[in-house]
Amino acid sequence: MACGAVSFRFLSPRMPLAFVPSGLSSSRPSSSSSFSLSADAAAPLKIRAARTPPPMPPLNPRDPFLSKLAEAAAAAPDPLALASSGNRDMPPYLDLFASPTLMASPAQVERSVSYNEHRPRRPPPDLPSLLLHGRIVYIGMPLVPVVTELVIAQLLYLQWMDAKEPIFIYINSTGTTRDDGETVALETEGFAIYDAMKHVKNEIETVAVGAAIGHACLILAAGKKGRRFAMPHAQTMIQQPRLPSTGLMQASDVIIRAEEALKNRDTFVKLLARHTGNSVDTIKNAIHQGPYYMDTIQAKEFGVIDKILWRGQEKIMADALSPDEWDQRAGVKPVDAF
Repeated sequence: MACGAVSFRFLSPRMPLAFVPSGLSSSRPSSSSSFSLSADAAAPLKIRAARTPPPMPPLNPRDPFLSKLAEAAAAAPDPLALASSGNRDMPPYLDLFASPTLMASPAQVERSVSYNEHRPRRPPPDLPSLLLHGRIVYIGMPLVPVVTELVIAQLLYLQWMDAKEPIFIYINSTGTTRDDGETVALETEGFAIYDAMKHVKNEIETVAVGAAIGHACLILAAGKKGRRFAMPHAQTMIQQPRLPSTGLMQASDVIIRAEEALKNRDTFVKLLARHTGNSVDTIKNAIHQGPYYMDTIQAKEFGVIDKILWRGQEKIMADALSPDEWDQRAGVKPVDAF
């Protein structure tokens, strides 16, 4: 049986299509819902598409942006397809905004009043990368293996970038222990950073910004002589190496660990004596009774640092009177004068 022409009015509101199957007779449809095709029904369907381009608004001849946009659209093989930009990182047509003269209004593009030459021209990277770009290595955690690996890698990288520029190490670390005294890493982690500091060719300036305890104090003292600093309220402390919890270790293993701790202590004392100018016995006596805490003034007297970064401190100390002058003005006589 045959069926009449089948037409689909509007499949798309913008593109009216009419499908006319070839080989279909125009006889009346039968009462049955099924229909039969003629012999050439297997031929492809003929699609008649009526494309009506959308109306274009009148272009302003004085608007260079719209003119350039129209030229780019006309040059495209398909007017409805977006012209791909040459830069893959740039979405289509956004490269037209690269020139500030392509504006629909006659306004002028002026530089912001708050312009700063140090302002980055692209999105900034993470903060450690910015510090590394300024040749700053910040140690803000205990000297666990991950921190040691990162610090040594930064030192080697900065030497590779420029072996003549100085490197600045800012220290706020409790060394190989936590603030409660629990051991979190081996003493060799501190020795590894120390050896890396002495291995690179750059001059290394150290700054204590919070706490420099244990091996962190050794790193602070190992900076270039005359360029070791501390903030006014920074705290330094030296102590003997601590053994981690033994657990179920055998007695022989405990003795081996203790002997190794004593060797690390002797090495620590020897290195600290070299950089502070004190004798080995002086440092051993200082840490013999327990942790030896020092404020910035004591750390300077002990030889750990060379200068306190206190703004205006030089002028205040220069204007301050010596103890003898204070006694003389107050009328206090020395003991030997009586």
